[in-house]
Order: sequence, then C-alpha cells, then structure tokens
Amino acid sequence: MTTNGTLFQKGNISLPDTVFWKTDGCVTKINNSVVECICNHATPFAVLLIADLSIDSVHWQVLSYISYIGCGLSAFFTAISFLTYVITTNSRVDNANSIHVSLSGALFLLNTSFLLNEWGASLGIRGVCIFIAAAIHYSLLSCFTWMAIEAVHLYLLLVKVFNTYYRHYMAKLSVIGWGLPGVIVGVSLAVKDIKPIYGPTEMTMADTNQTNTICWIMDIPFFYGMNLAYFTIIFVLNSGILLTVTTRICQLQRYGSKGKPGKASLAWKDIGTVLGLTCLLGITWGLAFLSYGYVNLPILYLFSIFNSLQGFFIFLWICRTTRKDRERAANTKSTSAALYTFTAKAKEEMFPGNNPYQ
Repeated sequence: MTTNGTLFQKGNISLPDTVFWKTDGCVTKINNSVVECICNHATPFAVLLIADLSIDSVHWQVLSYISYIGCGLSAFFTAISFLTYVITTNSRVDNANSIHVSLSGALFLLNTSFLLNEWGASLGIRGVCIFIAAAIHYSLLSCFTWMAIEAVHLYLLLVKVFNTYYRHYMAKLSVIGWGLPGVIVGVSLAVKDIKPIYGPTEMTMADTNQTNTICWIMDIPFFYGMNLAYFTIIFVLNSGILLTVTTRICQLQRYGSKGKPGKASLAWKDIGTVLGLTCLLGITWGLAFLSYGYVNLPILYLFSIFNSLQGFFIFLWICRTTRKDRERAANTKSTSAALYTFTAKAKEEMFPGNNPYQ
C-alpha cells in the first residue's frame, strides 16, 4: 500500500486522505481498529502437512515459487511416465513398474490440483474452492497409500524373496490405492452440511496482518486425524521396511563383493539405490515433523524442494530401472545365443555329417 496526503479519522484508526491500495490479488477488511489485508498470491507446498505455517511474507513467496516450479516439473514428467507406460506393452507386465506409474499418476493429480489452488481461491466461489481442496486431499492420500504399497511390494521382492502368486494382484492394489482415499474424502464431503471440512482457509503472515486465502482443509482436528495421522502410520511402516531393505543390501554388499574389484563403485551404487528408495517411499515427507513447535526455515525449504519434485525423481527412477531391465534382457539374449552356438558346434563335432538332433 502506498499513501499520500494528510490523515483523517475512520472509527478508531487514522488513515491518509489519499490511499492507493495494491489490488493485485488483495482485498482489505476493516474491523474496528484492525486493518486486514487478504491476498490470493501463492501457496507453499508445506501447507499440505503443516497446519499452522506462520512465516514471513518474503519466505512465503520464495517457498511458493519453489513449490510451483517443482510441481510444474513433476506434473510434466509424471505425465511422460504415464504415457510411456500406456504405449509400451512390456512395461504393463511388470507389477513393480505398474506400481511406480500408479504413484506417478497420484503425484500428477496432486501437482496439478495444487497448481490450481491459487486460481480457485481467487474466484471467490465456495463450490469451486471445496472441489479443489477435496481434489488435493484425495490426491495427497492416494500418494501416501501408493507409497505404502511400494513399501509392501518391495518387502515381498527383496525380503520375503519367495515368488508367491497373488490372484488379481494389481487389481487389488488399485482398489486399495485409489479406493481407500476416495472413501475418506467422499465421507468428508457427505457431512459438509453438518460440519464443513473443505473450503477457503486463511493463512496469516508472521510479520504483517496480511493473510493468504487457500483452498484446503478448514477443520483442524480433521487435518490432524485424517491427514497427518494417516501419513504418520505410513511413514512408520515405510521407514521400517526401508531400514530392513537397507540392512539386506549391506549384507549382500559385504558377502557378495569380498575379493572383487570395484567394491567402492558398488557401494556408491547401493547408496544411490537407498536414496532412490527414500524418495520412492516418501520418507522425505517426514521432514514436516521437524518443523512443528517452531519454524525451521531450512527444513521448510528442503521439504518444498524434495517433495514438490518427487514426481521428477520417480521419473528418473523409472528410467534407471527400465535401462537396467533392457541391459539384463540384452545380456540374457546374448548369453542364450552364445549357448546355442556352442551347443550346435559341439553337436557337429560329435556327430559330423549325421546329427541325430536335427
């Protein structure tokens, strides 16, 4: 706000006779002696797990820009992952790849709905804001659920080891991954006449009276019960499985690389695998726990960077695993060809001119 001229009285406050209010996304409300500026500028990604995000307006804007750039990149690359999965026939056979793409789809929905938050809040239409808030919450819960499915599938692959057959495996996982969050959000929308859950929510800046209106969860007990507690259960499960898998990788590294050259390079590959699994299982979302009680700005910046870019990181993970699968298939094919050639030569030497196997 810029001012010019002398002051005059308005109620219990003094205002200039000429006032130029910034109108780019902001409106003002005067209640008795309090002047409140309400804006629809931007939203940091951290509001998804931190209910009372009271930070300075400068950091709010910077975190919002980081979040929007990260969400934009993630939405783009998760869309590429999904299209590649649909086009490529071989990728749909692998359950692990199907789970990766399902998580990418949930992240795509989360990133795109989050990018629509500012637009929905600026319209001032309550129905639109409720829809966007419910879409963000559904997408967020779907992401958490698919992260848990990733952890359970990883446990079955690397820890349980046995090739147990599950009838309609991906269909059952899809019902859980997409259906459970739908039930939670659907029930929450059904009780909106009794107790509104989603809608316009005001976030207050720490250094000014300015508030930022976003479309998100309005009921704080619901936020902690069906949002934060939901993630906490999944975080504990995924952290335990990641620790178990990391222990198994270390054991394999110790017993499998004794006396072999390139042990250091193998260790770095294992470290990269663990870091990739950390992102895949959503462990970085646990940074939100370190920001409660007081505002820890480095934690908020790390949270916004890692989690808004999670879709991009999973895209890189899918590319890496796909390349390794192709190399493994090529090696298997060349080994089979070499074995066939060797067998044919051996048969020719044993039965020259009269091969009974032909």
